[in-house]
Amino acid sequence: MISTKKEQNWDFWFLLPLYPYQQRPTLKQEIITDTIWTFDQPHGLLYAVVPIRMTVIKLAKGGLLVYCPIAPTQECVNFVRQLENQHGKVKYIIHSTSSGLEHKIFVGPFARFFPAAEVWSAPSQWSFPINLPITWLGFPPRRTKILPLDYRQSPFADEFQYQILDINLSQGSFVEVALLHKATKTLLVTDAVIKIPQHPPKIIELKPFPLLFHARETALDNLEDTTENRLKGWQRICLFALYFRPSAIDTTSVKQLIKEALNAPNRSVSNYFGLYPFRWQRHWQKSFEAIANREIPLVAPILETLILPQAPKEVINWATIISTWNFNQIIPAHFYAPIKATPTQFRQAFSFLENNSSSPQNLYPSGNDQIYQKDSNFIKQLEATLIKLKIAKPPKTKLTKIEIDG
Repeated sequence: MISTKKEQNWDFWFLLPLYPYQQRPTLKQEIITDTIWTFDQPHGLLYAVVPIRMTVIKLAKGGLLVYCPIAPTQECVNFVRQLENQHGKVKYIIHSTSSGLEHKIFVGPFARFFPAAEVWSAPSQWSFPINLPITWLGFPPRRTKILPLDYRQSPFADEFQYQILDINLSQGSFVEVALLHKATKTLLVTDAVIKIPQHPPKIIELKPFPLLFHARETALDNLEDTTENRLKGWQRICLFALYFRPSAIDTTSVKQLIKEALNAPNRSVSNYFGLYPFRWQRHWQKSFEAIANREIPLVAPILETLILPQAPKEVINWATIISTWNFNQIIPAHFYAPIKATPTQFRQAFSFLENNSSSPQNLYPSGNDQIYQKDSNFIKQLEATLIKLKIAKPPKTKLTKIEIDG
């Protein structure tokens, strides 16, 4: 059944006006037959578009659990209704973070389509600039509950195990709920770890304009829609999404920017009137190779630099507990899924918080940790600015083995 454009509309897009704005196609994929499904939508800023993902799991006694809801377009809701017809109603909706507005904004609207479902939210919810009660943010008041710190107190503890990471960032909290579906040995996470695929995901290729936008060398290029150009655009999108300003990018002068815009073959609104300030340096692909197809999951640079060093012991304890669980794949809420990974590999992803961290040769298949560190410079500069403005706190020192064991 082919969905219409109207069924892909998200009418409240203006609450968080990010690409693709009103029209959000949904791609449903079956991960484990008759048990686990993922639902991807495109999501991004300035055409740096990556998947945002919801996961649905069939419960053993009938019904469905939804982890990390996405925009409830009619197309998306229809897909879930089809699963309900086969496997029972949505019983639980898990809101797995506290800081990710791109996740939080969809929970209330999604829950309204499934009135029999209980909404279980991560603790330490907050909003900016005014810290409002969670029910004022659209969560249904009578059926929204906070996840207990002890997973055994949850109504789905017979099938699921979870561990909550809660980091106080002064202005709010970063929270991540890692959820294990024991029967399928599948770990669900939101932002904690990711995997960067070599090729653009199917949901991004449905509308390839962002890929072609970033594949250009100058505004004067009018690129054909080819596999090669899509691949180049995807790899550059990954660098933008992870680093905001990777080291291999330069910008043009204002004079040159305007001159090229006036002569650009495409001066439409969707193409920003021909404005394209980026200039990629030679060998920029080495930056992509340093993050793609790693043997262990990747912690996004903004988490590695800005967030997780605020509470290294808590993060290591959280990751260590999860590493005792029995799983063989991870489904994150962004980029590629599922990630084939062992509990040991998950734990190793957070070794950057330790003084005795694993060697760069093991962490980065390219063997060049310097590239990764260089690309993270903009985020480090951002951190320094936030600390100077007293918006963020200085990171804590890395842990020694004695501190970890103690």
